[in-house]
Amino acid sequence: MVRWCKLFGNQYLGFWLLGLILFAIQEIPYMLMSLFHLETNPIMNMTETSSMLDVCEKVLGSLCIALMVFVIHKDAKMFSVSSGRERLCFGMAAVVLLANFVGWALYFGGLQSVFVMMLFIVVMPPLYYVAIGLWRRNTPLAVCGILFLAVHFTHVLGNLKG
Repeated sequence: MVRWCKLFGNQYLGFWLLGLILFAIQEIPYMLMSLFHLETNPIMNMTETSSMLDVCEKVLGSLCIALMVFVIHKDAKMFSVSSGRERLCFGMAAVVLLANFVGWALYFGGLQSVFVMMLFIVVMPPLYYVAIGLWRRNTPLAVCGILFLAVHFTHVLGNLKG
């Protein structure tokens, strides 16, 4: 983990390799999607209903990744779950990621209901970023993750209903 310069408060511009790895882990279902010959794939074939929400969703999602990888708390270590708060938040991130993978397994298995897609595939990734932000005391990431959750949920639900 590298800290380059102070941004504000206890937040520094830097690079956290584990953040990049955590992002890649969350993307595994998309990497594996081509291995599954899905009869239908509503997530990848949605009709776009709001270009404004689409742009906001992409900006917020990209910002979450950038904040996770490039914003470092002053006291952060490469990996730590030493305090109760860290254990709880890291555990939340792990549970959320597992729930996301369960949702993808259901989706790849043919259970592609709006409920499964919205709960497991749409809600979990932003919650993953929020949990990582809380674990790492990365307030900008936690806040951005909450905003991303609201926009992502609204946008995808609108597209699925559209």
